[in-house]
Amino acid sequence: MLSYPQIDPVAFSLGPLDVHWYGLTYLFGIGGAWLLAKTRLARFDAQWTNDKLSDLIFWVAMGIILGGRCGYVLFYNFDQFLANPLWLFKVWEGGMSFHGGLIGVMLATWLFGRKNGKSFFELMDFIAPLVPVGLGAGRIGNFIGGELWGRASDVPWAMVFPRDPLQVARHPSQLYQAALEGLALFVLLWAYSRKPRPTMAVSGMFLIGYGVFRFVIEFVREPDAQLGYIAFGWLTMGQLLTVPMLLAGGALITWAYRRQGATA
Repeated sequence: MLSYPQIDPVAFSLGPLDVHWYGLTYLFGIGGAWLLAKTRLARFDAQWTNDKLSDLIFWVAMGIILGGRCGYVLFYNFDQFLANPLWLFKVWEGGMSFHGGLIGVMLATWLFGRKNGKSFFELMDFIAPLVPVGLGAGRIGNFIGGELWGRASDVPWAMVFPRDPLQVARHPSQLYQAALEGLALFVLLWAYSRKPRPTMAVSGMFLIGYGVFRFVIEFVREPDAQLGYIAFGWLTMGQLLTVPMLLAGGALITWAYRRQGATA
């Protein structure tokens, strides 16, 4: 068993303001995505300026933060929100939903595209390879915050998380997710998008790649205590929300290549 590294969740303080590592990981993820986007900008649209790209990243970041928090409240902790509506704004305590963030990004992208003459899927295909950078950083934030741990295990790298009321050794599933949803998904999408693909194909590959990784990792991740297993005694909320992503991803790729074949 490994020892959980005792990391102060507060990175530093500015007077009365505590800056948490959880928030910084999101900033690192968004900043990293912006830097990578600059390397792809000319191929996406040679007429776009860095200012236009910065505007897009800002809209996407707002979609991540607002959608991620609202999704967590709606999908995982609606009862707590009803008991204390101000809890919605306590993002420094953790609690973000990927699926909510994805919906937020989609809405922000659609609105930005309407204002800037780009189709929804043009922008989503451009954004998709950048998203794993933020996902990986966010999972590191989960690990530092000692939240969203894995199921009890006796593997040699299992560890006891300080906030775990049962104080049993568990899978560090946050690190598994950082490796798969972050690094592996980034490599997959970056390599896939390096060659010209029909519109919607990169978006579809993102949905399938993330869906597979998330569905698999849920088998070693502890279900949310307030929800437990949703169906069949083993299906978690994370897996339930991932199934539509897998179906949509497959449909998008099929549609993209059929359209390409029909116009060839």
